[in-house]
Amino acid sequence: MSLSIIFMGTPEFSVPTLRSLVDAGHRIRAVYTQPPRPGGRRGLDLQKSPVHQAAELLGLPVATPVNFKDLEERQRFRDLDAHVAVVVAYGLLLPEAILTGTRFGCYNGHASLLPRWRGAAPIQRAIMAGDKKTGMMVMKMNKGLDTGPVALTREVEIGDTMTAGELHDKLMLVGAKAMVEAMNKLEHDELPLTEQPADGVVYAAKIDKGETRIDFSKPAANVHNHIRGLSPFPGAWFEAEIAGRPERIKVLGSELAEGGGTPGRVLTDDLVIACGFGAVRLTKLQKSGGKPLAAADFLRGTAIAQGTTLAAGPT
Repeated sequence: MSLSIIFMGTPEFSVPTLRSLVDAGHRIRAVYTQPPRPGGRRGLDLQKSPVHQAAELLGLPVATPVNFKDLEERQRFRDLDAHVAVVVAYGLLLPEAILTGTRFGCYNGHASLLPRWRGAAPIQRAIMAGDKKTGMMVMKMNKGLDTGPVALTREVEIGDTMTAGELHDKLMLVGAKAMVEAMNKLEHDELPLTEQPADGVVYAAKIDKGETRIDFSKPAANVHNHIRGLSPFPGAWFEAEIAGRPERIKVLGSELAEGGGTPGRVLTDDLVIACGFGAVRLTKLQKSGGKPLAAADFLRGTAIAQGTTLAAGPT
């Protein structure tokens, strides 16, 4: 026997779980994903989501409702008569009619160790906070924001230089295996549910563009965590004068370094920058419109001289 599943997801993060459920022999009744969005160089072409594209390659039916306010849309969901819905980074709040629209409810793959980092940006926030570990949790969804009982947990260590992009890629594979295991247990009525503790609740707010500028007046560890937590997207940045005009430069990699001084001061010719306490070495940078480059390659084309003082923080 296998489960009949409605899969709900949108970004690349969700794709390994969809593929793994198919490979495990479960029957996907339908794939729900966000509608195509404007994309391309001019923003004129409609781009299907990564999950949409993967579903079509797998020969699966795809639905792209804007929301579930329409009663007919809710009924179409229920008429699929699925055992369970699997939700991974879908991007829509699900009303009660959807949460209860399958026999066993909706199970969500969430990228944190709940109740820490409920919400939109758990991967970035964990790194920015300096957490040493995170994980994937399979949770039965309820009406709250990531408040449902937990069915399965897989912990993942966060390395000292790991970026959000690297952690994202690791967690999406861990999450795929975890969800397959959870669905296999559910199929055999062996999936336990444990209520989340009331203590330790932390919310992972969506990353705001206003918080992406690097503040060198903060301790070096905070600056380093800020850089890797926003790498590769949207990218932490500083402003420097290049060829006589100010230019925004993204920093996609860093490491802690020896040194100190006025926050924002360039201490060495290999981009060790003084912070409020300690220093960081910038290891990977990108000019606007350019490619990400290792620091040595970046400096061959863009001079940031030792002794220069970068703006210490937001102005």
